Amino acid sequence: MSDIAAEAGIGPFVRRELLAANLPPPAKRGLIGWAREHLISGPFNITMTILSVLLILLIVPPLVRFMLIDAVWTGDNREACVNASGACWPFVKAKFGQFIYGFYPIAERWRPNAVFALGALLLAPLLIPRAPFKRLNAILFFGVFPIVAFVLLTGGNFSLFQFIIGRIVPLAYFVGPPWEIMGLTASFWLDYLISSVLIVSLTAAIAHFLGGNPRAVARMASLLLFLLGLALLACDFDFGLVPVETPAWGGLLVTLVVAVTGIVVSLPLGILLALGRRSELPAVKAFSIVFIEFWRGVPLITVLFFATYMLPLFLPGGLSINGLLRALIGVALFAAAYMAEVVRGGLQAIPKGQYEGAAALGLGYWQTMGQVVLPQALTLVIPGIVNTFIGLFKDTTLVLIVAIFDFLGQIRAAFTDPNWSTSTTLFTGFAFGAVVYFIFCFSMSRYSMFVERRLSAGKRH
Repeated sequence: MSDIAAEAGIGPFVRRELLAANLPPPAKRGLIGWAREHLISGPFNITMTILSVLLILLIVPPLVRFMLIDAVWTGDNREACVNASGACWPFVKAKFGQFIYGFYPIAERWRPNAVFALGALLLAPLLIPRAPFKRLNAILFFGVFPIVAFVLLTGGNFSLFQFIIGRIVPLAYFVGPPWEIMGLTASFWLDYLISSVLIVSLTAAIAHFLGGNPRAVARMASLLLFLLGLALLACDFDFGLVPVETPAWGGLLVTLVVAVTGIVVSLPLGILLALGRRSELPAVKAFSIVFIEFWRGVPLITVLFFATYMLPLFLPGGLSINGLLRALIGVALFAAAYMAEVVRGGLQAIPKGQYEGAAALGLGYWQTMGQVVLPQALTLVIPGIVNTFIGLFKDTTLVLIVAIFDFLGQIRAAFTDPNWSTSTTLFTGFAFGAVVYFIFCFSMSRYSMFVERRLSAGKRH
């Protein structure tokens, strides 16, 4: 047969170009094809589609009519909305400053605005995958920005130790006189000494118990000590800003402070706790398990209540911890416990072969975790991490129970103003709050989906 083909001049056929991909059948293309596949492909989908359409018709038209069509858009007091059947947007306009800043002095509101603008300016490059100078930008956002924000919001020019712990009478006797060392006040050196001891002790404990690379731990400790000195210098320096006590903060400002602090602290602390729970060192593993199970077994509202009202009863006389700081610590520790379990789920999903391959290459514990295991584990649990962040952002409303007026708390406080007491004021305020919370939470959700698609999370090759 081959001889006959050769005589006829017919040789073997080898295709040198790939065939172009065929288009899907017309029934599966476009909007009609998508609807046929996802909405009416079977009895169950048809039933769910009908119910969904009925639910949308039941909710959306009245909502649009209340918020837009029948709404009142102009007015100076309740008289404009007393007979209205729609939203009273002049109420939101009149109370907008209170919703955003709380009772922050009007003349000083440029300072929160500067913090918002600087935070957005530094956060944007971190969210853009191809933005340059990622490491420098991360140091500025996570290291320098909190210092600048703290000084702008509080006014600075005070002892950070006294702000956190309060003033003890014997301590005030020695620190009070204006003597200086190397041009810096005694208050600065006291703050730096106490904080340095804590940082060095913590980093030494990590290096000892978790077997970290001494050089890497030393570099981290040096960076932390540098940022600490920068923070103390900024707080001790007189910038001429009017001091604003934390009880005057409120609104969206407090919501963002609590949420961002909880998010930034809970992720690295949760990673350390997850690694500690999987550690082979009995002391570290036992501490991590006790910490995680304790905080996961207590409601957040109980944590806030204890930190605000019960904790001062256990402190020695003369000691007082700032109320907002107590809430921040409670929220951060609470979120870290949940974050630890999310990260632990990602660590358990990594095959054992990844650890063995890293060991075969001679990588140490921290190199294995930082370069091999954690990047894969965190990629797998991106939805869980962002879900924890969204839940934390919404849980900030619980700080109202301890007399800290966050965004929702300020909305509720504005209802008591008799100048805007109407039948629609309550619904207008909550509708405005719902829109703001939806914007933040939906933005986090969509960005996590973008990161997940970019990293191809969930795909198996």
